[in-house]
Amino acid sequence: MRIRATVVAVSGALALSALAVPAAQADGGSGDTKITKVVVDGDNTVSVSAASTKSIKVSVTATDNSGIASADEFSLIGPNYGYLSTAKPTCVKVNATTSTCSATVLVDPRVGDVFNDEAGTWYVDAWVDAKDGDYIWKEKAASFKIQRASQLTANAAPEPVKKGKTITVTGKLSRANWETHKNAGYASQSVKLQFRKKGASTYTTVKTIKTSSTGTLSTTVKATVDGYFRYSFAGTSTTPAVNAAGDFIDVK
Repeated sequence: MRIRATVVAVSGALALSALAVPAAQADGGSGDTKITKVVVDGDNTVSVSAASTKSIKVSVTATDNSGIASADEFSLIGPNYGYLSTAKPTCVKVNATTSTCSATVLVDPRVGDVFNDEAGTWYVDAWVDAKDGDYIWKEKAASFKIQRASQLTANAAPEPVKKGKTITVTGKLSRANWETHKNAGYASQSVKLQFRKKGASTYTTVKTIKTSSTGTLSTTVKATVDGYFRYSFAGTSTTPAVNAAGDFIDVK
């Protein structure tokens, strides 16, 4: 399967990008053309689920004293030979010297666009042409993350419960497996058990526990007042942060 990363570049949109921007070429350019801003998917963080298509938008803002003419397909480079290429960008003028060029790429794990070990920090390579013939070519013009989408559950029981009695809060942390196209438990991760008193607006951390080898969670606490229990995961470089929905406990 890993052959995909080195072979697909000879066909389709990937071939156009490979021809326009040779992989071995270093940063370069001519004249006063500059890239001033790069934004990926709004906040430079992309969460991809196990079995659905994700559209990623890449926007590159560039400037030149003559104005911006066009941009080549943007290359997205990730860990372990991760590679994606956008469609041809459309450039929209901001003012006489500056334009923002945007394009999208569709990512679908079901057809091998991404593999589990490619989650993490990716980079945008961009080539932009000015109207006077100047250009800018920049490798790693910006970094962003493509992460395996996460899910987290919480269930507090028994309910209702007498004040001072023990309740058990169970749950599970899972994330997308891009190779099986299903979610799988995320093992050995620190997760916070949090509580929000009925009528309050914020959660307070009660304790921190770790997920099991299958991603499950279980811990006990004393029931004191009515309120909501949830689990909260801070995220990792490959997996986004997520909070479980709060589960209400009625204390008698």
